[in-house]
Amino acid sequence: MHSPYWTPSGGLPPQSQLLSDRAVFTTGYAVIPKGVLSDIVTSYLPFWNKTRLWVLARPMTGFSESFSHYLMEVEGGGGSSQPDDDKSAQSVIFVTSGALLLTLNGRKHSLAIGSYAYIPAGSNWQLINHSKGVTSFHWIRKRYCAVDGIDLPKAFVTSDADVKPVAMPNTEERWVTSRFVDPTDLSHDMHVNIVTFQPGGTIPFAETHVMEHGLFVLNGKAVYHLNQDWVEVEAGDYMWLRAFCPQACYAGGPEPFRYLLYKDVNRHMPLNL
Repeated sequence: MHSPYWTPSGGLPPQSQLLSDRAVFTTGYAVIPKGVLSDIVTSYLPFWNKTRLWVLARPMTGFSESFSHYLMEVEGGGGSSQPDDDKSAQSVIFVTSGALLLTLNGRKHSLAIGSYAYIPAGSNWQLINHSKGVTSFHWIRKRYCAVDGIDLPKAFVTSDADVKPVAMPNTEERWVTSRFVDPTDLSHDMHVNIVTFQPGGTIPFAETHVMEHGLFVLNGKAVYHLNQDWVEVEAGDYMWLRAFCPQACYAGGPEPFRYLLYKDVNRHMPLNL
């Protein structure tokens, strides 16, 4: 089955290729272009079989402060029965190619291309690729910030196709967001959504707000305004934006511009930094 989402293929560029790329790392934002996702920068995790990954974001001073974002590649028969040893970590899984079997608190879920799973902190879960082909998926992790008097969020499995996008006001549906979690549900302290711009769609002002952002381009092309810079991005590119980094974009090309978006939400600002 053809995937509508960009999926890495690994490999290495030839020795004849000149060094020319769009990678940028600043104090306010970073751009990791798809050409960086080669074999030489893959990582491995404990208790994951036949699996490699690209780490797109990780908590460290001056960069990502609240989350990690992995781009996973699991061969046929691979996966893990002990995927995460951090019981405080909640996870979102989004499948971009192949198929997986998720066992979550004793219940089995078949995940296909476009499947989305929210896994609360402390869950008992396993993720296995029972097929013969390679499966790729995004894995976003954040330490859950519990609040007395607010129930913990519940696990759920859905898909991109099953979530109706919501248009931003006064945009003629050129800018829509597929929200997998109700924004008013305060049990959740992070949102992982899919944002879609039709060609010519735009964020017409420089958003400057408190959320930290991670954006992986699933499809299409755009020119993105980050801080005071305009950068060209396309399917397979990743952007990290620090809190309060000004951001805007203009979608170009013949296809819709879509990205998987992480942001931290619904909690007081910590005063112990």
